[in-house]
Amino acid sequence: MSTPIPARIAALRDTMARHGIAACLVPSADPHLSEYLPAHWQAREWLSGFDGSAGTLLVTASEAGLWTDSRYFSQAEQQLAGSGIALMKQRVAHAPEHLSWLQQHLHQGDRVAVAGDSVSVATQRQIERLLSTVGASLRVDLDLPGAIWPERPALPHAPVREHALAYAGTSRAEKFEKLRHALRKQQATHHLVSSLDDIAWLTNLRGSDVECNPVFLAHLLIETSGHATLFVDRDKLSDGLVAALASDGIRLAGYATLGETLGELGIGDSLLFDPGRVVSAVLKAVGKDVTRIEGPNPSTAFKACKSKAELTHIREVMRRDGAALVRAFRRLEERIAAGMTQTELDVDTLLREERSAQPDFVGESFATIAGYLENGALPHYRATPKAHNTLQRHGLLLVDSGGQYLGGTTDITRVLALGPTTSEQRRDATMVMKGMIALSRARFPKGASGPQLDALARAPLWACGMDYGHGTGHGVGYFLNVHEGPQSIRPPVAGGALVPLEPGMISSIEPGLYKPARHGIRHENLAVVVEADRTEFGEFYAFETLTLCPFDRRALEPGLLNPEERAWLDDYHASVRAALAPLLEDADLAWLEKHCAPL
Repeated sequence: MSTPIPARIAALRDTMARHGIAACLVPSADPHLSEYLPAHWQAREWLSGFDGSAGTLLVTASEAGLWTDSRYFSQAEQQLAGSGIALMKQRVAHAPEHLSWLQQHLHQGDRVAVAGDSVSVATQRQIERLLSTVGASLRVDLDLPGAIWPERPALPHAPVREHALAYAGTSRAEKFEKLRHALRKQQATHHLVSSLDDIAWLTNLRGSDVECNPVFLAHLLIETSGHATLFVDRDKLSDGLVAALASDGIRLAGYATLGETLGELGIGDSLLFDPGRVVSAVLKAVGKDVTRIEGPNPSTAFKACKSKAELTHIREVMRRDGAALVRAFRRLEERIAAGMTQTELDVDTLLREERSAQPDFVGESFATIAGYLENGALPHYRATPKAHNTLQRHGLLLVDSGGQYLGGTTDITRVLALGPTTSEQRRDATMVMKGMIALSRARFPKGASGPQLDALARAPLWACGMDYGHGTGHGVGYFLNVHEGPQSIRPPVAGGALVPLEPGMISSIEPGLYKPARHGIRHENLAVVVEADRTEFGEFYAFETLTLCPFDRRALEPGLLNPEERAWLDDYHASVRAALAPLLEDADLAWLEKHCAPL
């Protein structure tokens, strides 16, 4: 029988007391600082019962709190009920963030513990600076949650496969040469990469160690002189793949042996690493004689700007994905009209069936969000067999889903009207659409960043006294993580980096609006930054919309759109019809024609 959450927290407190620890910090992280974690590192979820992708647990001898953002407030409140763990809301006025709260609850001589394989070098420094102000200290050599986790899942053991050059577009040799050129400019003899998507992109390899993300557990140490070592479980790779890597100067070493190799670096060696993407437990192996160079992984910027070959594949994937969505939505609509019982779970099944029929489909890019009525107001809602809504012939259904294909990654949200809708629902959906159109139509100068553009999507909502609590856009990988940096479109953050938007970068555009216990709205397309024009004021860029699927105009109030907005929507639907019609026939084609008709 599973141990109750209060008993797990009690066991953690007992272990803390034995080690003289006043507070234990349990972030959502693994040794690669991934957003989505293999089960082996889901200690925060195991201890708290909260399974959202973002959250930090903080436990003291007498209190326990779970910090998460507005996407998960309702979910966390439900999952933490009766656990003795308080929901602590992040980024809410007058509410302390977890480190500020910690600072207020510590005393001279107190010690705080966090597992060194779950905290970045940069975050460790931040915590240590904060603790020093109250005379407390930090220990990163204790994995207290791991010490009390009796049935901790083993490390994943999925096979690693080649991402064929026909899809990757650029060979390993070319990518590593470009990387080494950047390393020489920084006078680095070695470069450590721990972020899984960077490693997968550089090596043209893919795996499935993380749900919905085609990556594999590994570290990568690149030498400027011409060799690289991939620290990975050898059994995951075929003999042929090992030989192919060797021919490109990449040798293998055991996943757990990175520390030994780093410890062999010495005088004359200089190591480039990103302190925000390398964990404390890894870096501690580097000797004091090694020159440390801190900076972002060059590969992060390289892979963010998709090549012409990658964009060609992505555009075709968008056609195939859009056709799959049309078929799924048409089938759902017909089932509901026929009186068949359909639930949020059936939406997920339909999407999977249709996507699976497409060429080069690998799997979902994230767990489908299908939220009907009040469930749509939970931005990261996930229906389960125990808790889900049955669809009715009225109101709004929010569907956020995506696919992983050999030629790209998709992420799309549509709001479907299942029958009559209220004026409030249509107004809200239209205000969000106005924001989406404003950002999609934007022209901006070279050097502009996402935080500078974010307000364009929010302005129509702000004018009505409304807003949403999540970012407007995230980068998207190429048959990689659906959430990718370095760029993002979100409100400015004090001290946050302003990463310029550059041609080839793919971003989601997804403003939203959420009214608890009523409904949620989110419209989402993926768009790529392209060159627009050059004037006496310099170069200007724009967004080219990539996603191809109709919006449900029955959920909108067309009278609230101005002529430019109506023209954009009509033009978009004309392009969707032109792209998808050759892939559809009969009832599916008729459905497309109906939903792409001009306003």
